[in-house]
Amino acid sequence: MAASLEAPTAARTTLKIGALLMRLAVLVLGLLLTLVTGAASLAPIPPSNRAALIHERLTEANLNRDHVMVVAHRAGWKKDGVVVRAENSFAAIDHAVSTGVEMVELDVRRSKDGTLVIMHDETLDRTTSCQGKVVEFTLAELRTCRLLVEGDRRPTDEHVFTLEEAMLHARGRILINIDNKLEPEALVEVADLARSLGMTDGVLLKMAVWNAERLQLARDIRRAIGAEFAFMPILADDAVTEPAFIDRTQSVLGAPAAELVHWYRDSSEPITSDGGPLLSPLARAAAVRNNTHLWINTYPITDRPEGMVAGGRGDYLALSTGRPEDVWGFFIERGVTIIQTDEPEAVIAWLDAQGLRRSYELTN
Repeated sequence: MAASLEAPTAARTTLKIGALLMRLAVLVLGLLLTLVTGAASLAPIPPSNRAALIHERLTEANLNRDHVMVVAHRAGWKKDGVVVRAENSFAAIDHAVSTGVEMVELDVRRSKDGTLVIMHDETLDRTTSCQGKVVEFTLAELRTCRLLVEGDRRPTDEHVFTLEEAMLHARGRILINIDNKLEPEALVEVADLARSLGMTDGVLLKMAVWNAERLQLARDIRRAIGAEFAFMPILADDAVTEPAFIDRTQSVLGAPAAELVHWYRDSSEPITSDGGPLLSPLARAAAVRNNTHLWINTYPITDRPEGMVAGGRGDYLALSTGRPEDVWGFFIERGVTIIQTDEPEAVIAWLDAQGLRRSYELTN
């Protein structure tokens, strides 16, 4: 009987010793890995949801006026004035994320069968391998249209994609600035889609406002989409000239930003000297009072004078003459804290050099 009990006891002892040795080996291996990767562990932890951090800065303008946000026009398709990637493409979105851009502008249209798709022009001719109007193609047909790099018409591996696919591709990494090419009421559909994807803080919706009637329509749409979405007016100084209207618009809409269009006038004043009524001290005071960013566009418009929407002070002037302070710096001095541009890399590099950017790295 004693011998039969002794054998199992010895076996259990052997198993315990083996288990202890295994645990010790794991601990030693863990220590070695810690020593080997220790330097990497000191690196900043990347944000798990960068878009949420961007959204926070967007909606708290008065807390973030020391940081100028950058929006990539058509998702960022140019460099030094040359088209280098397909506009409104996944490749452009990815590049914008990698360079630190806060938002990509994407243009929204509708297919023949009613799906919201990404396309700037009314037709497919310029930017895809297809010809014809977007609205005359079903989604299945649009998926056969390959995106091209404008200029040399170089085909890419990407095809026309839906707004939903664009949202999913950008989700958590960057905000989408929706340029709605449809009726204003389509913004409600865009908001519903974003809500279904859990992206209420991932998009910025907007519409042009130029008088009281238009402001009422914007207010109605604002209510329909919900207060949880960022929604802003587009104000152009050919119609909006009174700071009081700017103040009222920002207040009524609860807007985190106001996109400003400072029209180029004529050759008698090739570049603006003061920024016009939308960038006056009173307009800036209205922005502070309403906790609102001021936004300027410095990208060029095809077949129009340089700086058409920025009083002549466009990206080309900044880059071709080496005068970024007369473009981006000019507007920042007048209270602008968001710049939409075709040259996001150059803008960010210049802002960094001026100390006008803050990191989005998480801190503990």
